[in-house]
Amino acid sequence: MQTILGAGGAIGIELAKALQSYTTEIRLVSRNPKKVNDGDELFSADLLNYDDVQKAVTGSTVVYVTVGFEYNIKVWSKKWPKLIENVIKACKQYRCKLVFFDNIYMYDENYLDGMTEETPINPPSKKGRIRALVAKKIMDEVKAGHLTALIARSADFYGPSIQNVSMLTETVFKPLSLGKKATWMGSINYKHSFTYAPDAGKATALLGNSEDAYNQIWHLPTDTNPMTGKEWIMAIAGEMGIKPKVQVAPKFLVRILGLFIPVMKEMVEMIYQYDRNYVFDSSKFEKRFGIKPTSYTVGIQEIIKTDYTRRASDSK
Repeated sequence: MQTILGAGGAIGIELAKALQSYTTEIRLVSRNPKKVNDGDELFSADLLNYDDVQKAVTGSTVVYVTVGFEYNIKVWSKKWPKLIENVIKACKQYRCKLVFFDNIYMYDENYLDGMTEETPINPPSKKGRIRALVAKKIMDEVKAGHLTALIARSADFYGPSIQNVSMLTETVFKPLSLGKKATWMGSINYKHSFTYAPDAGKATALLGNSEDAYNQIWHLPTDTNPMTGKEWIMAIAGEMGIKPKVQVAPKFLVRILGLFIPVMKEMVEMIYQYDRNYVFDSSKFEKRFGIKPTSYTVGIQEIIKTDYTRRASDSK
């Protein structure tokens, strides 16, 4: 049995699809789980309740964590430490291998131009400090020999049929498809990597089923030639067949918008990711597995084909 905790999100869904290549026994765990594959086993659980987590992982050989809590620092501060303590305790008790899907918030802001698995940990944000704490808890148990685990890190992600959790979808694809201006935070002149969600799901499944991948940190496959904000907007608009329109939101404007839009308030401390090059290196994964990431051109085309063909046609 391979179990996904937090199975209903964008990455959890892609992971569930990919796991079919490795097992017919897949358990999807969330408050209200829904099948991705016909043979999926569904298990409803509150992952902040240890008894629920214990029951959810029973009989599992591999446990994947793809949980996505509300993007709010108060929620993160309360829930992430409790969740990971529950998961680690349960995996140790039942000798399950742990695969944790992570982001790059813990990296030092001065080393974002060429991030590798060795990039210094020095989180510049409150959210980053929480993610650093979670990763440390996992790797400390690994180093102590108490847990077999790996961390799979992704850049900001994008992909077909992703709603509300992809910044690129919410600020570029959606508004352009509706004939509105795209919004880009910070500056449109810096490079910004995005990981294609289907690639992330497939790679996470592969890592979870590769014995020699454990007790390490891995960057998930991501196109090596990121575009600047301006280039992203032009490329997406070009594939939609519409004129690119953009409004730039510097930090002071994001702060003002945060007075009226809760999610923008949460983005103020993250603006540093958009005022410098944000380049993600996945060469370790690519060399080990011989797998190349989906190109940005193909990724954009797939998203438009899946989600925006009709809207783009109507907006011409």
